Amino acid sequence: MTCAELVELITSFLEGSLDDETEQRFVEHLALCDGCEIYLEQIRRTIGEIGQLPAGSLSDQTRDRLLDAFRNFPRDQ
Repeated sequence: MTCAELVELITSFLEGSLDDETEQRFVEHLALCDGCEIYLEQIRRTIGEIGQLPAGSLSDQTRDRLLDAFRNFPRDQ
């Protein structure tokens, strides 16, 4: 598995929805790639922190900017 493939699958991994073979490849890649391991931890922290925000605590402008940033994030890395 490449780093780019891992990034594409990270949400499915965190949701527990990968098939067994893909999850095994994902975990094997993490064991060999410090960068992806760090990335996964950053995503987990982000989810944890955002999950603590009260609904409506972001301005509409901030929410839209964040959504745009995620939509436009380069996927070919």
